[in-house]
Amino acid sequence: MAKDQQASRGPAQLKRHIALVGLMGAGKSAIGRRVATAIGARFLDADREIEAAAGMTIPDIFESRGEAEFRDGERRVIARLLDEAPVVLATGGGAFMDAATRAVMAEKSTTIWMRADLDVLVKRCGRRSNRPLLKNGDPREILGRLIDERYPVYAEANIEVYSRDEPHEVAVNEIIRALTARGDLVMP
Repeated sequence: MAKDQQASRGPAQLKRHIALVGLMGAGKSAIGRRVATAIGARFLDADREIEAAAGMTIPDIFESRGEAEFRDGERRVIARLLDEAPVVLATGGGAFMDAATRAVMAEKSTTIWMRADLDVLVKRCGRRSNRPLLKNGDPREILGRLIDERYPVYAEANIEVYSRDEPHEVAVNEIIRALTARGDLVMP
């Protein structure tokens, strides 16, 4: 469907928050932003919201305050964001690993796991140097370990979508179809 045809139909009705979860480089922000645009919803990036609340970048938070304090702030920010009107929310890779954050997401949102293979993650993460967890070691090895640790937990998400090396619209369309089938999204 052409973009102007969709725009003329008006925004979709989002019944619940949509929270994208998955490892860094899986495309949560890029695809989440496109999903929000396609359905006429507001998009928020939890990492940007955390930076705004802390007044510093995530790498700076990790360096000066440590990961534990970052995760505490992340938990509070996500809980606050999920108390607002429904949005499409891209979360950080570790957010869903926190049991309290996962419980809030389960209660207030439909969670979508953006699953990607190791080669895709390594390629995408290599494009950016602001990944605190990848600074001390081989990124492929670190990402492989994170896959082993996190994928069983990410599997608790309501919907699983593969993020591949293909146009983002493929994943966007998969997400919209899955949300519509669940009744979490009503298209005009």
